[in-house]
Amino acid sequence: MNNYETVFIATPVLSDQQAQEVFGKFQGVITENGGQIVNKEDWGLKKLAYPIQKKTTGFYYFIEFTGEGDIVETLETQFRRDERVIRFLTFKQDKYAVEYSEKRRRKLAGKTEPVNETVKEEE
Repeated sequence: MNNYETVFIATPVLSDQQAQEVFGKFQGVITENGGQIVNKEDWGLKKLAYPIQKKTTGFYYFIEFTGEGDIVETLETQFRRDERVIRFLTFKQDKYAVEYSEKRRRKLAGKTEPVNETVKEEE
Protein backbone atom coordinates (compact mmCIF):
# COMPACT_ATOMS: atom_id res chain seq x y z
CA MET A 1 0.00 0.00 0.00
CA ASN A 2 1.28 3.42 -0.98
CA ASN A 3 0.59 6.75 0.69
CA TYR A 4 -0.96 9.51 -1.42
CA GLU A 5 -2.03 13.08 -0.98
CA THR A 6 -4.57 14.87 -3.15
CA VAL A 7 -5.76 18.46 -3.21
CA PHE A 8 -8.62 19.59 -5.38
CA ILE A 9 -10.42 22.86 -5.96
CA ALA A 10 -14.17 22.94 -6.47
CA THR A 11 -15.92 25.76 -8.28
CA PRO A 12 -17.01 28.64 -5.99
CA VAL A 13 -20.58 28.80 -7.33
CA LEU A 14 -21.59 25.77 -5.25
CA SER A 15 -23.59 26.10 -2.05
CA ASP A 16 -21.99 24.78 1.14
CA GLN A 17 -24.14 21.66 0.93
CA GLN A 18 -23.14 21.01 -2.71
CA ALA A 19 -19.47 21.59 -1.86
CA GLN A 20 -19.67 19.04 0.97
CA GLU A 21 -21.38 16.62 -1.44
CA VAL A 22 -18.41 16.94 -3.84
CA PHE A 23 -15.98 16.34 -0.95
CA GLY A 24 -17.95 13.26 0.13
CA LYS A 25 -18.11 11.93 -3.42
CA PHE A 26 -14.33 11.80 -3.79
CA GLN A 27 -13.86 10.30 -0.33
CA GLY A 28 -16.31 7.62 -1.46
CA VAL A 29 -14.33 7.00 -4.66
CA ILE A 30 -11.23 6.34 -2.56
CA THR A 31 -12.91 3.98 -0.09
CA GLU A 32 -14.92 2.11 -2.76
CA ASN A 33 -11.71 1.29 -4.63
CA GLY A 34 -9.91 -0.23 -1.66
CA GLY A 35 -8.26 2.90 -0.30
CA GLN A 36 -8.22 4.04 3.28
CA ILE A 37 -8.50 7.72 4.20
CA VAL A 38 -5.82 8.77 6.67
CA ASN A 39 -6.65 12.48 6.94
CA LYS A 40 -9.10 14.86 5.32
CA GLU A 41 -9.32 18.62 5.57
CA ASP A 42 -11.76 21.19 4.27
CA TRP A 43 -9.68 24.32 3.73
CA GLY A 44 -12.71 26.37 2.72
CA LEU A 45 -13.15 29.11 0.15
CA LYS A 46 -9.80 30.62 -0.84
CA LYS A 47 -8.58 33.10 -3.42
CA LEU A 48 -6.83 31.51 -6.39
CA ALA A 49 -3.33 32.61 -7.40
CA TYR A 50 -4.62 33.25 -10.93
CA PRO A 51 -8.06 33.03 -12.57
CA ILE A 52 -9.17 29.55 -13.66
CA GLN A 53 -12.19 29.35 -15.97
CA LYS A 54 -12.85 33.04 -15.17
CA LYS A 55 -13.11 32.27 -11.44
CA THR A 56 -10.92 33.90 -8.82
CA THR A 57 -11.89 31.78 -5.79
CA GLY A 58 -12.55 28.10 -5.09
CA PHE A 59 -13.29 25.57 -2.36
CA TYR A 60 -10.06 23.77 -1.42
CA TYR A 61 -10.08 20.17 -0.15
CA PHE A 62 -7.20 17.98 1.01
CA ILE A 63 -7.24 14.19 1.43
CA GLU A 64 -4.42 11.87 2.55
CA PHE A 65 -5.02 8.22 1.80
CA THR A 66 -3.40 4.84 1.33
CA GLY A 67 -4.08 2.44 -1.50
CA GLU A 68 -2.79 0.62 -4.56
CA GLY A 69 -1.49 2.47 -7.63
CA ASP A 70 -4.61 1.98 -9.75
CA ILE A 71 -6.71 3.96 -7.26
CA VAL A 72 -5.02 7.17 -8.41
CA GLU A 73 -6.06 6.59 -12.02
CA THR A 74 -9.65 5.99 -10.95
CA LEU A 75 -9.69 9.06 -8.70
CA GLU A 76 -8.20 11.35 -11.33
CA THR A 77 -10.63 10.07 -13.96
CA GLN A 78 -13.46 11.03 -11.63
CA PHE A 79 -11.89 14.48 -11.08
CA ARG A 80 -11.75 15.03 -14.85
CA ARG A 81 -15.37 13.91 -15.35
CA ASP A 82 -16.80 16.15 -12.63
CA GLU A 83 -17.32 19.67 -13.96
CA ARG A 84 -17.48 21.01 -10.39
CA VAL A 85 -13.72 20.37 -9.99
CA ILE A 86 -11.57 23.06 -11.59
CA ARG A 87 -8.10 21.80 -10.53
CA PHE A 88 -6.58 18.77 -8.78
CA LEU A 89 -3.19 17.38 -7.87
CA THR A 90 -2.38 13.93 -6.52
CA PHE A 91 1.07 12.68 -5.62
CA LYS A 92 2.68 9.71 -3.94
CA GLN A 93 4.36 10.46 -0.63
CA ASP A 94 7.86 9.23 0.08
CA LYS A 95 8.85 8.16 3.60
CA TYR A 96 9.90 11.70 4.55
CA ALA A 97 6.59 13.17 3.41
CA VAL A 98 4.72 10.53 5.42
CA GLU A 99 6.73 11.44 8.54
CA TYR A 100 6.10 15.13 7.96
CA SER A 101 2.36 14.51 7.51
CA GLU A 102 2.20 12.58 10.78
CA LYS A 103 4.00 15.39 12.63
CA ARG A 104 1.68 17.96 11.01
CA ARG A 105 -1.44 16.02 12.06
CA ARG A 106 -0.16 15.73 15.64
CA LYS A 107 0.61 19.44 15.72
CA LEU A 108 -2.85 20.35 14.35
CA ALA A 109 -4.51 18.01 16.83
CA GLY A 110 -2.53 19.61 19.64
CA LYS A 111 -3.61 23.10 18.57
CA THR A 112 -7.29 22.26 18.34
CA GLU A 113 -7.52 20.55 21.73
CA PRO A 114 -6.52 23.55 23.92
CA VAL A 115 -8.82 25.83 21.93
CA ASN A 116 -11.75 23.49 22.62
CA GLU A 117 -10.85 23.29 26.32
CA THR A 118 -10.72 27.10 26.54
CA VAL A 119 -14.12 27.38 24.91
CA LYS A 120 -15.58 24.82 27.32
CA GLU A 121 -14.20 26.71 30.33
CA GLU A 122 -15.68 30.02 29.18
CA GLU A 123 -19.14 28.53 28.67
